[in-house]
Amino acid sequence: MKCQITVTDFIEQGTAVYIKVEVYDHQEDQRHDGELRFLEELLYGDLVHPKKSPLSEKCRLDTIAYLQQYFDRATR
Repeated sequence: MKCQITVTDFIEQGTAVYIKVEVYDHQEDQRHDGELRFLEELLYGDLVHPKKSPLSEKCRLDTIAYLQQYFDRATR
């Protein structure tokens, strides 16, 4: 994994999960804090957005995969 992901807080409301994360991107040598949310199986937020994310592509994809597994929200 090219990044270190830490879930610092989350709350579930119905089918939504609101998440606070810290991500250290080893490739960029930078730490980023962000808020993300799952609505059903879809993950939203600037940290994982293909055009807005400050993360390297590998770290962005690793973050998505990790959170899908962590919250059991893998796409079907």
